[in-house]
Order: sequence, then structure tokens, then C-alpha cells
Amino acid sequence: MSYRRAGGALAASVFAISTVVTPFFEADVAVKAATKAKLNKTETELVVGEATKLKLKGAKATKFETSDKKIATVNKSGKVKAKKAGTATITVYDEKGNVYKCKVTVSKKNKTVTTHTGNIDLGGMEIIIRDWWSPYPDSTYASEPQNAYEESVEKYREEMMKKYNFKIKEAGISDWGNAGSDFINYVTSGGDDNNYVFTLHYDENVNEAFLSGMMYDLSTLDCLDFSEEKFLRNKVHEKYTYGSSIYAFYSGYSEPRTGVYFNKQVLRNAGIDPDSIYEAQKKGTWTWDMFEKLMDKCQRDLDGDGVDDVYGLTLNETNMIEMAVASNGGAFIGKDKKGKFTYELESAETVEALKWCVEMFNKFDNHTSVDKSWDYYKEEFKEGKAAFMVDLGYVAENYGEMSCTDFDMGFVVFPKGPKAKNYVSLFDDNFQVIPACYDADRAWKIAFAWNLYTNPVKGYEDYNTIIGEAEKGNFDQKALNETIPLMSKAKTGVVTYERTLPGIDIGIDLIWNIMPNADVDAIIEYCSEKWKKAVNTANKKIK
Repeated sequence: MSYRRAGGALAASVFAISTVVTPFFEADVAVKAATKAKLNKTETELVVGEATKLKLKGAKATKFETSDKKIATVNKSGKVKAKKAGTATITVYDEKGNVYKCKVTVSKKNKTVTTHTGNIDLGGMEIIIRDWWSPYPDSTYASEPQNAYEESVEKYREEMMKKYNFKIKEAGISDWGNAGSDFINYVTSGGDDNNYVFTLHYDENVNEAFLSGMMYDLSTLDCLDFSEEKFLRNKVHEKYTYGSSIYAFYSGYSEPRTGVYFNKQVLRNAGIDPDSIYEAQKKGTWTWDMFEKLMDKCQRDLDGDGVDDVYGLTLNETNMIEMAVASNGGAFIGKDKKGKFTYELESAETVEALKWCVEMFNKFDNHTSVDKSWDYYKEEFKEGKAAFMVDLGYVAENYGEMSCTDFDMGFVVFPKGPKAKNYVSLFDDNFQVIPACYDADRAWKIAFAWNLYTNPVKGYEDYNTIIGEAEKGNFDQKALNETIPLMSKAKTGVVTYERTLPGIDIGIDLIWNIMPNADVDAIIEYCSEKWKKAVNTANKKIK
């Protein structure tokens, strides 16, 4: 068995508040009309991020509610905070059941960085997008555009930086293992004069940093519109939404994650037309049941010694387990409409998927390998010892482990489970954040520049860079034309939350224990109390 650990513009916000008394029952109208209770303010002006307090005079307020936490929040003592442009309604209840409604209108920030011409001027600001793969900050290396798209991107970015007077570049400062700790150390030390956007991946410390307020709340920055297509294409902002706050972003298509590779020759030897799998994917009939039947047909004892020489399946078990749960409409941890975590491990869809995985491991991956390395299964597939391999999409990209094989290989989306209506693809990209130690003006400028830098280029609004990368790798034409686009579609993508929740180690707790003959019910029982506690603890920190 194996496991791979993959790796907060400035005109005033106007609150137009009018007091409305709404009776619950007609019989109470005379009584309620006589009340002299009223709110202390009928209107107030706030800048996004500022607050005011609503007080009910002449009666005791027992409850405050807001219709939209993204626009304005209110706590149990009546403190109202402006979050972003839009309209919300604050509802106040008194002890007799009277209802008072306040219409709250929050306007956008005035851009304090505007010049006398009305154009935004960032004053020569220099911004660095930190990652672990780009050239060092002082490197003189500059990659040349390789196609018309890259030429257009380069030209656009140069024009934007000149027009708005800023510079931005991507630089490899941290390494993969230290990216999270480098960010935490930067924020806790108060930052410095550099203007950073940090690229991160999830780990336990980063997960805790989200809940500790170390990332700037991007939902308060009106230069970002998370309804734009470039955000919807990867859903990173959804994954890192806590309550009404958004703490991370990313632009562009999501990289396809787990799919199913197949050795075309092994299938042909078993009397199976490889194209039949692509046809099933196209028709929507590529299911767990079909997958199992094909594996069963391919797994064979060629020399009659009673030992299978060709296996139906080899894989990264972690990837298959997570994908199987998602493909059946299940989840380990979910989120509700209020941005709070939910415990889903014992849902029927999830349990069914876990038990199906055990069954498949028993039938098709229950064999011993001489190679004890964690990624032995890749060599096993390369050597033609298995018909199918469940693994990440990038392993067949340029320089990936499967970028070169001596046999024809196919690649399809993970099959649908019995509880699912459509195919799904896990969206699990690296994400970018702005340090919360920056003040509002600085964070706004950085986000404004980043937003321009990552905008789609005119004429290439739908250009999928993921397909461009796949074309350099070892994918056949049907995978390039059908599978990769399917797995990149926003409607196909789903995000998961178990790896963003402190207190849960999905590998140690659960996945590493899902193996041939595993007792799924016992494993779930072992995880249940710990996971529920982690959910409750995290939710208490979410506003």
C-alpha cells in the first residue's frame, strides 16, 4: 500500500436606517403602536471596517440579526460593522416580540490612491508574489514567451503596470516545506517594508493561522469580485471562506487532480477496446460498476501458477479514497451556508464509498510488491503489471513520472458512484493570501495590483493553461480534448475541507487504515469523537 503527502477606496459608507415596527399579530397592533421604543440612530456613515452601535431606547433589545453578513455584521450587543458594498437589513427584536428593521446601505470605498485625473496611481509600489518554484528575487533570469498567448499576457501586464504605476513579480523565496512557517513568522513579527502575496499549501500550522486571523479578510476589499469567472474556475475562495470572511484567493483554471490512467495494450490483451472507456465517459455511463467489471476482466493469471500476473489496479490509495468519496456525493468534512464546518464522515454516501474502496483493494490491489518505496505502484504500472492506475493528473505532465512510457496510455475522469448524478473532480490548488499585519490601505493596493496582474487577457478569456501544460506531457488526444477540459470545468469541480481543519489528520486518522480487509465501521468509530470535537472547536473561532 502507498500514500503520497502532497504536498482585509475611501468615500463614506452610508447606513440609511429607518425604524419599522412590524406586529406579529393583528390583535397586538394597538399595543405596539403605543410603544415609544426606537433605535438610537436613523442613519450613520461608516468607512468599511469601522463600526457603530445600535441601541433600542424604550425597550430591551433581545436579539439582533443581519440579512447579509458579507455586507454588514451585527453582534448580540448591537455592534454593526460595515464589511463591503451592498445592502443588508438589520433586524432587532425586543422582549415583547416587536420587530424593528434597519436598512443598511454600504457604499464602496473611495480610492484614496486616485490622482487628479481620476486614474488610480499606486505610486511605484513594488509587489512580490512569493512561491517556491519561481526564480530567486535577485535572479536575472527571464523566461521568454513561448506562444501568442504568453506574448499577449506579457504585453498586457507591462501596460497595466505602467498605467497604474506599480511593479509586480513572482519570486521563489520560501521552499515548499517552509512556506507556511515563513508566512506565520512574517505576520507574527509584524512584517516589513516588502509588499507580499504569499503562496501557501495547507498544513496544520497554516490551518490554525486561518482561524487565528493571520490572513487578511479579502471580502472587505472592494477591488475583488469573487463572482468573476477567474475565481469560480478554481473555487479556492470557497474553500477558504470562514463564516462571512474570505482569506485566500487564486486565479485561473484548477489543475486536474485524481483520475484513472489505463494501459491500452493490457486492455487489448484482455479483449477490451480502450476507446470504449472514453465513449462511456462521454455518454455519462463511466461508473464504479463498469470500472470494476473492466478490472476484473484484465486481472489474469497468465502462466497458470495460481498467482495473478496482471492486476486490475495499482494506485495511490490516498487519492482513490478521497476521490471515491467525492465521486459518490460524499464528504469527510463539509461546510454549511454560514461558512461553518460540518461533520460528514458517517453520511451514507461516504460510508458506501469507503467500503467500496476496501472491496476494490481486496479484489484488485491485494498483492505484495518487492519494491517497498511509497510510489512503487508507478513502476508497476509502467511495467505493464496493472491495467489501471488511479493517480494525480500531473504525473503525466512534462517531467512527471509518467511523462514517458513505452506503451499507449489513456486518462479519464474518476467514475461516478451510485449516489452521484455527475462526474466530479477535486479542486485542490495552492492558494495565495495577504498578511493580516498590513493596514487596510496597503492591503487594498496589493489586492488591486494582484487583481490586474491575474486578469484574463482580451482575446484569451477562456484560454485554459492547464491544457497547454498537458499537451507537453504524455496524454493521448482524447484525454487532451475530452478528459482534461471536463476535469477543469467549474461545474465538475468540488472542494474538500478536511485538510483545512486543525485537529484532523486525514492520513493517520483514517486513510492509512483503509486497506484490504479493513473494518470501515471501526475506523469511523475511532475518528468520530475526535473529528466532531475538531469541528466544534473550529466553529467557535469562526465569526
